[in-house]
Amino acid sequence: MTEQDDAMRIWDLIDTIGFCMLTTQGGPDLRARPMTAHAERIENALYFLTDVASHKDEDIALRPDVCVAFADPKKQKYVSVSGRAEILEDREWIEELWGTPAKAWWDSPDDPAIRVLKVTPAFAEYWDCSGTLVSYIKMIAAAISSTKPDMGENAKVDL
Repeated sequence: MTEQDDAMRIWDLIDTIGFCMLTTQGGPDLRARPMTAHAERIENALYFLTDVASHKDEDIALRPDVCVAFADPKKQKYVSVSGRAEILEDREWIEELWGTPAKAWWDSPDDPAIRVLKVTPAFAEYWDCSGTLVSYIKMIAAAISSTKPDMGENAKVDL
């Protein structure tokens, strides 16, 4: 596959998986928390709704480099995105991103505590395997034959 094909595959996997773990650095510690991603591949951006009182906003203000990890373990599909984050007060984006997951945290998109977290990816890596059962079979066969298993596609891409 070409790098452009790999980049498209990354965006397709992000769209399919949707939920991720956003990792920020607060002080000496790394902290990950679950988030719902809204991918905008044409803009090369991931968007999230967040709350002004959350610690991730403070972490990003100090250290804007983040990692966003997507995983679908049942289908053996994974994506790790490294990029730069920023917090935006953009009411139009909040309206656009508003949906069922947001209703768990806020009463309406008009809540003044809502912010938009934008991550601009710089680098990503994906693993797209055949599925759990097929992967186990390949690992067992490799162990018996003393070879390395073909676990599917893996690529690193600058975005």
